[in-house]
Amino acid sequence: MHEELVDHLTRSTPLSRGEALRVIQDVLAFFDETTQDYVRRRHRELQAQGMQNAAIFERIDADLKYRAVAPPELTLRQLRRMVYG
Repeated sequence: MHEELVDHLTRSTPLSRGEALRVIQDVLAFFDETTQDYVRRRHRELQAQGMQNAAIFERIDADLKYRAVAPPELTLRQLRRMVYG
């Protein structure tokens, strides 16, 4: 799976085949995360950094637009519901 990309990474970086494959798998897993899982994870991370909820949800809203496959536009209320139910 993804042999062409593995070949490209091994030619263009110092990564071995095994390392290149792990990087690809990690990147794919990162982008396979659901919107709800992403929102919850980022909320926890930003809260751990000491940010307040108002700033957290604004930041998550802005960040979602840059995901590889952007989800439909969500309101701040919808984001809060993903975290708190």
